[in-house]
Amino acid sequence: MTKNSDMEFPGWPSGSVLLIEGSASFLVVGLAGARFPLCIETMEEEYCETVDAHHLIAVSAPEGGDYSPALMLMELVRSYRFPLVVLPRNHPGSRRLRYVVSAGPEILLSCGISRGTHPEQHLLCSSPELAGITLLADEKKVTVRNIPSGITAGVRALPLHDRGGVE
Repeated sequence: MTKNSDMEFPGWPSGSVLLIEGSASFLVVGLAGARFPLCIETMEEEYCETVDAHHLIAVSAPEGGDYSPALMLMELVRSYRFPLVVLPRNHPGSRRLRYVVSAGPEILLSCGISRGTHPEQHLLCSSPELAGITLLADEKKVTVRNIPSGITAGVRALPLHDRGGVE
């Protein structure tokens, strides 16, 4: 795979996710599957964004870890409409967040933001090896742009096998 390559994934089978993996981190991406309001809780306010059926629910694991918690977090948002909580900048708890989630039609991975502190759903904290990847969804496909060399991306059937957990 060449540096900054793009890949397209037409609709994938039910019970599958898009897995983007580096050597030390990963991203699990699923389709929302239904239209619903996603509530976002900050210290100052609550607001809701509409998630459409073809939008993405993405969970980033900047330090790697098991797939199971990432899949559970995705399902909490996707199936149970669990609200997202945004911590204030420099909150001491953000360093303990091993998995972070974002939802919408476009998601940009960045290693320059603190975990769990960014209320805008187009940005998602990632490891440096996945930074710069952009996910775009429409009714027919998901496009993954700017995939660095050494990073794999593909649709995988559930359940995913654990990577080995926290060391």
